[in-house]
Amino acid sequence: MSIIVTPSGQACGATVTNVDLSQHLSPATVGEIRAAWLAHHVVAFPNQSLSDDDLERFSQYFGEFGEDPFIAPIPNREHIIAVKRMAQETAPIFAESWHTDWSFQKTPPAATCLYGITIPPTGGDTLYANQHLALQQMPAALRAKLEGKLAIHSAGRAYGNEGSYGKADQATDRSMEILPSDTALATQHHPLIRRHRETGQEGVYGVIGYIIGIEGMSDDASQALLMELHQWQTQPEFQYRHQWQPGMLTMWDNRSVLHRATGGYEGYDRLLHRTTIADVA
Repeated sequence: MSIIVTPSGQACGATVTNVDLSQHLSPATVGEIRAAWLAHHVVAFPNQSLSDDDLERFSQYFGEFGEDPFIAPIPNREHIIAVKRMAQETAPIFAESWHTDWSFQKTPPAATCLYGITIPPTGGDTLYANQHLALQQMPAALRAKLEGKLAIHSAGRAYGNEGSYGKADQATDRSMEILPSDTALATQHHPLIRRHRETGQEGVYGVIGYIIGIEGMSDDASQALLMELHQWQTQPEFQYRHQWQPGMLTMWDNRSVLHRATGGYEGYDRLLHRTTIADVA
């Protein structure tokens, strides 16, 4: 029996039902899920009951595990991290700025899977921004500024010792175990306009934050262009607002979308388990 795919009606995103991810999946079902994921960029599977073993098995249908630097895995697991926040926590919301996961790596990940375990009754939506659509609708003048440009990506502003999750953040009541290091200052170069390895579709890749500059441009000029790009690529018409439910697994394509966390659930615990799926160089 085939999966049922229901598009969100927004700029991307779809819900996938008629499948139990706690069971072993046939190659045909995995192929259907991959097709839905590539078409909609973000797919959500509600009403699942998954162990950590189930989460890892599902992830590996789509590739090898990727590396998750700067965040400690949960006990007794190498490939699962906990995205968590306690009810009375006052540290800034984790991952509240637009980004695509680990774009500062030489070969950034293809996908991220996130499974909702403890979900507050309000708030905590995840926003996604479709970067294929952003490029398709981009004014010619802005696209011309991006063509052929290599962006300089780095985790330093976030995970360096002086970054937003660095030494100062370690003194807060953050419940996630973040491991800042000046190894985060290393850089990698990726095209601002990048072709998707599987679909061949072009899209904008990355956003200011992990992008700290543009090769061959002065800092002032590159920051001005990155801010202009940010204003364009994160507009509401390119967005999908994802509302979480307990027992929901969501998988998104880091090559196609940006994402960011939101708050609004003060006074409630929140816990999700996450895996990263590697891309192919």
